[in-house]
Amino acid sequence: MPIAMSGDISQTAAVELHDIVRKFGGRTVLEGITLRVERGELFGLLGPSGSGKTTLIKLITGIDKADGGTVRLLGEPMPKLAMLHRFGYMAQSDALYGELTAKENLLFFASLYGLSGSRRLARIEAAMAVVGLQDHLNKQVAAYSGGMKRRLSLAIALLHEPELLVLDEPTVGIDPVLRQSIWKELLALREKGTTILLTTHVMDEADKCDRIALIREGRLTAVDSPEALKAKSGTTNIEDAFIALGGGGRS
Repeated sequence: MPIAMSGDISQTAAVELHDIVRKFGGRTVLEGITLRVERGELFGLLGPSGSGKTTLIKLITGIDKADGGTVRLLGEPMPKLAMLHRFGYMAQSDALYGELTAKENLLFFASLYGLSGSRRLARIEAAMAVVGLQDHLNKQVAAYSGGMKRRLSLAIALLHEPELLVLDEPTVGIDPVLRQSIWKELLALREKGTTILLTTHVMDEADKCDRIALIREGRLTAVDSPEALKAKSGTTNIEDAFIALGGGGRS
């Protein structure tokens, strides 16, 4: 379902960005980003390291504030603390308490989301099952491997069954078998109506998205479905399409 980078935004979208600019010192990291993510979409942000993906995610989730332009999340202007309960966020760097067990981490974040009683315990069990960590619930997080920490971070993002999942490189450091399992769950969540916005530099993951935005040096070079981007660029895979549509070169 091709949707232009700008245009009619009369209906409330999951994410709406208009003319976003972000600078650090004298350097412009994001320039003129206008983008709309529809509710129920699995939307990918594809680009090399340093392209501005993580900065954009921080603006969307309200962790950072743009120097120019507007950000709306589920119809609300960002940043806004009250939105914490409505989206799940998995950062590129794991924000976990190493001295606590996985269960203690999950209980802490569940309390932030307002979960309690039997529902809290049921959601902890369900989220850990998704990432295959049920048997490590009582292990101290400091003893987790890097891949296990990524999986726990994803479980925390899923904990409160949010309307919108925002995932920054969710499968980095995860083995291929589990990566396949996690993608199966993400696709199932999308089928149930959850909106998913994720960043990746893995081409086969981008191919699984409904639409992808190609980002290069802080600018969007194209936004469309994977098939449409391949057709538009006259290529047969996303990697070649990315290069042909302005994503090539040094990162």
